[in-house]
Amino acid sequence: MINRVILFIMDSVGIGALPDAKNFGDVGANTLGNIAINEGGINLPNLQRLGLGNIDNIVGVESIESPLGAFGRSLEVSNGKDTTTGHWELAGLHLTEPFKTFPKGFPKDIIDKLENKIGRKTLGNKPASGTAILDELGEEHMSTGYPIVYTSADSVLQIAAHEEIIPLEELYKICKIAREIMMGDNAVARIIARPFIGTPGSFARTHNRRDYSLNPTGDTVLDIAKSEGLDVVAIGKIEDIFNGKGITDAVHTIDNMDGIDKTIEYIQKSSKGIIFTNLVDFDSKYGHRRDPKGYKDALENLDMRIPEILDSMNDDDIIIFTADHGNDPTYKGSDHTREYIPIVIYGNKIKQNVNIGTRKSFADIAATISDIFEIQSTGNGESFKDIIIK
Repeated sequence: MINRVILFIMDSVGIGALPDAKNFGDVGANTLGNIAINEGGINLPNLQRLGLGNIDNIVGVESIESPLGAFGRSLEVSNGKDTTTGHWELAGLHLTEPFKTFPKGFPKDIIDKLENKIGRKTLGNKPASGTAILDELGEEHMSTGYPIVYTSADSVLQIAAHEEIIPLEELYKICKIAREIMMGDNAVARIIARPFIGTPGSFARTHNRRDYSLNPTGDTVLDIAKSEGLDVVAIGKIEDIFNGKGITDAVHTIDNMDGIDKTIEYIQKSSKGIIFTNLVDFDSKYGHRRDPKGYKDALENLDMRIPEILDSMNDDDIIIFTADHGNDPTYKGSDHTREYIPIVIYGNKIKQNVNIGTRKSFADIAATISDIFEIQSTGNGESFKDIIIK
């Protein structure tokens, strides 16, 4: 009997381009593989022992004879490569229509409506790197009080403001107004508040980010688990991605190490159900900024803490290490990359050295969780419970 599933998302840690990567401009992308090649290897001995290297030989993380866990990878069914699409599919939803993007910025009527409702003009209104646009417009923002509006290749409208110019609560209110505007035909997956501090030339984003998401398009495994009386704990940005739906307890985090600390704290508490963690630094700090060295170091720092995570688990817990998309820091541009996600599963109830193969959908994870807890499935995905459970 399994009491808890710890679903541990290594945000953007893809493991090779999907067969349809050409449709997304991502041929040759491989987040883990290319970081290892670029940096002359990568040292992940604990994930290697669990089976990560047996999915796809990575320089420094080669295949071993008897990994301690089950392992495999998965295709993505949904039409996208963004955070929301990936997480919703992991939770059992398939999205055939991609979320709307605004590669040339937002139409004038949208900006006019936003400015009228918030009583301020805005700056920017174009796709940009979150740090570059602060260098470009941060000083003007401080002198005018106009918030900075920008987007990316993702389906997002982001609003940046200096915490001393627009207080946090006002920024959050502005983002809630933007959320109301960006619905219907103009719906984007997320409105993101991007507060920052500092002075021109040394601006820095703070940990007070907030995401305002759409509701999932249907009931996820989280909703089903909650309705069955199970605990669904969201750590990191999980609560935001699901707009609070299907969550029984949530905590935000300031960085990867804090996310690991909070995960261990919740594992050590008494609960039954799902602990769902996202470690976002891989994506936000290193993937988008195309920093393979920083990405490598962050992965190695996670790996050093794997024994601590595993030691905190009970005999009837299992943990699934996986991802939501790729973000190859050696690749062109600054966008996510369309990739397979790795799946590594460990626990006292899990068979060792089991290859679950290439799954057809991220939703296989949701189907497996439903199967483990004997609750209703979302109807998408195929369970691999019988392959992995002793």
